[in-house]
Amino acid sequence: MPPGDRWLATVAALYFLAQLTLVVTRLGHGLGWDEAVYVSQYDPREPAAFFSAPRSRGTSLLTAPFVAVTDSTVALRIGLAVLSSAALYGAFRVWRPLVGTRTTAFAALLFASLWITVLSGPMAMPNLWVALGAVGTVGWFLRGGRWQLALCVAVVALFRAPDAVWLVLPLAAYALAVRDRRRALPYLAAGLAAGLAQWVVEAYVRWGGVTERLRVSSATEGDMGLHLNLGTAWRAVNGPLLCRPCTAGAPFQPGLALWWLALPLLAAAAGYVAVRDRRAAPGLVPLACAVALSVPYLLLIGYSAPRFLLPTYALLSLPVAVLLRRLRRPRPLAVAAVTVAALQLASQYTVLHRQVASTAATDARYVAAARGLRTMGVTPPCLVTGPRALPIGYAAGCASAQTKGNNASTTRAALLRRAARIPTALLTEPGHRPPAYARDWTPYELPHTSGWTAWKAPVPYRLRPLGP
Repeated sequence: MPPGDRWLATVAALYFLAQLTLVVTRLGHGLGWDEAVYVSQYDPREPAAFFSAPRSRGTSLLTAPFVAVTDSTVALRIGLAVLSSAALYGAFRVWRPLVGTRTTAFAALLFASLWITVLSGPMAMPNLWVALGAVGTVGWFLRGGRWQLALCVAVVALFRAPDAVWLVLPLAAYALAVRDRRRALPYLAAGLAAGLAQWVVEAYVRWGGVTERLRVSSATEGDMGLHLNLGTAWRAVNGPLLCRPCTAGAPFQPGLALWWLALPLLAAAAGYVAVRDRRAAPGLVPLACAVALSVPYLLLIGYSAPRFLLPTYALLSLPVAVLLRRLRRPRPLAVAAVTVAALQLASQYTVLHRQVASTAATDARYVAAARGLRTMGVTPPCLVTGPRALPIGYAAGCASAQTKGNNASTTRAALLRRAARIPTALLTEPGHRPPAYARDWTPYELPHTSGWTAWKAPVPYRLRPLGP
C-alpha cells in the first residue's frame, strides 16, 4: 500500500471494527422493516415483500449475492460492514489529489465517527451508499474523471433515484457555467441514464409511467410539497430511526445535537476560506451538492430520519476538514479543540449505544413474532397481514400483504381467497381488535412481543359474503 494511503486505510479499518463490535454483534439475528423489504426481493428462499413506489433497487441488488448463498443475518451484516468500509476508503481516496492525504483521512474520520454512519454500515439501507457515491461523484467531477464519474452517478441513481437527480443538478449547472467543465456533461447524463434505466422501466411496468410513479411516491411520502422540516430533522438527529411523527421514542436531548446546529456555520466558514484561498471549486462544489441533497429532506417532506442526511454529512465533511486543518492552532485552542472533539465523540457513541439497543429490541420482537407464528402452525407457504406484517412475514418465511396504507398490495377479497388456500394470520397491536372479516379467526398471543396478537384463519377458510 502506498504510504499516503495508510491514514485513510486506518480510518476505514477503524470504521469496520466499530461496526463489527458495536452493531453487528447486537443486530445479527433479525432485520428491520425496510431491510426486510430490500433483502426479500432476491432472496431465493422467501417471498418478496411489497416494494413501494419511492424505493429503488440498489440495496436489493447489493444484498442479493449474500442471500443467494446463506440465510444468516450475521453473515449478511458482516459482508455489508466489509463492503461499506471498503467503499468509504474508495470514495474518499478520490479526494486525495484535491485536498491532500491527511485532510482526506480526516474528512473520512469526521463522517465515519457519526453514530448514524456506524449504524448504517452493516444495515441493508440505501442512504449510506448514496452518501459514498456522492463523495466519489463530486471528487471525480472535480478531477475531470469520465467513466469514473458516470459510474458514481449511476451508483447513486441505482440506490436512490431522486437523490441522483438532486446531486447532478448543481454539477450540471457548474459545468454549464464554466467552459472547461462542460466535457463532464455527457458523463453526468450517461451515468444518470444508466442508473435510472431500471427505475424508469419499472415505473412503466408497475405504475404506467414515470409521472404516475412520482405521483404514487409523493402520496406514499405524505404528499411531497413545501414542508419546513428543519425542526423535525433536528429532533431526529439522535433518533428515533424514523421520526414519523416525532412524538415517540427517547426524549429529545438538545445538548447531544448541538453539533448539527454548528454544521451550517462550519460549512459557511469553509466556503469563505475556500474562496479566500482561491480554491473555490474543491470547497464550494461539495457544499452546493450537500445543500441540494438536503433540500428534499428539509423542505419537501413532513417527517424525518437521521439517515436521510447522510449524503449531506459526507459531502460537508470534506470542506469542513479542510477548514479545521488550516486553522491556526495555539496551544490553548488546540487543547479546547481536543476537548470538544472528545466530548463530541462520546456523545455520538452514547447515542449509538441507545439506538442499537432500541433497534435490536424491535428486531427481536419481529423474530419472536415469527417464531410464535410457526408455533401456531403458520408455516410456509403462508400469509401474514396487519401492522408489521412485512418484517414479521419475512422472518417467518411467509408472504405479506396489506389491504390499506402505504404498503397496500391487495384487496380484502383477494386476501380472503388466499386465506382459503394457505395458513394465514392477521396481526394486531395491543388493545386493538381485528377487522370484521377476521373476528371469528382464532387469536394467539405472541410471546415476547409486548402484547401482539395473531389471529389465525381457519384452514380451509370458507368464503362468505363481505360485510361492512
